[in-house]
Amino acid sequence: MIGRRQVRRATAPAGPPRRVSDAPPEPPRTGVPATRHTAPVSDSLDAALATLTEPEPGPAAVDGRTSPALDLLIWDAPNIDMTLSTVIGARPTAASRPRFDAIAAWFVEGAGDPSLPDAPDVEACVFANIPPQPGTLQRWVEALRGFGFAVFARPKSQPDDDIDQDMLDHIAVRAHSHRLRRLVVFSGDGRNFAEPLERLVREGTHVVVVAFSEVAGYAISSDLLEFIDIEDVPGAFVEPLDRVRLDALPPDGAWLRPTRSLRDFVSSFTARRDR
Repeated sequence: MIGRRQVRRATAPAGPPRRVSDAPPEPPRTGVPATRHTAPVSDSLDAALATLTEPEPGPAAVDGRTSPALDLLIWDAPNIDMTLSTVIGARPTAASRPRFDAIAAWFVEGAGDPSLPDAPDVEACVFANIPPQPGTLQRWVEALRGFGFAVFARPKSQPDDDIDQDMLDHIAVRAHSHRLRRLVVFSGDGRNFAEPLERLVREGTHVVVVAFSEVAGYAISSDLLEFIDIEDVPGAFVEPLDRVRLDALPPDGAWLRPTRSLRDFVSSFTARRDR
């Protein structure tokens, strides 16, 4: 089990992920708006674990498995968005943002043949901070859900309102309810993930970190974690990003242009120094 910080607890999607074929039929339309789009969630990690301590007998117990296998994808939306801006030195556009349909296909393909008896369940979750004025984020969230991703959205009203603990909590819940076979984490945040992910590897989980190589030193240098540059995921971007990767330099070398004006930097540096 991964470690937990002594701070607030996150809510997480209730229960194990379901195969599409096992999903309940869609309720009849009554003209009354639904009050929520997901199943009820627990108020804390401890409450979620308490409901899982004595599971009722089910298919997993019948065929001899103690718990169902699961491949889990965690997407740290604030970190990926911020590091993408850093890597390309500009505000991301539609052409430079990751394609979640291609990422979903890559992830599910890595889970293997779903018809095999030992095929794992698959679950992909995007964790996002939502500003007071969400703008077009509602359409983005609905598009993600249409691609098969669960979305955990937390209001961003204060600078320290982040989703770091939410992601760790959900991983812990799934590691308890399932045999976590493969964990794919899209994040360059070594401060939050390095120690918990390496602990999971020692406990038998195959952990893959997917991020930009420029900002994922914690995963690249780890002897336990597998690292994949996000641009190496097939189809993840419509066109190559405007970046020069140090792990893929041409034989004759390459120039890495500055991401901001030298004068702008010196002006801000001087202002901070003279305060």
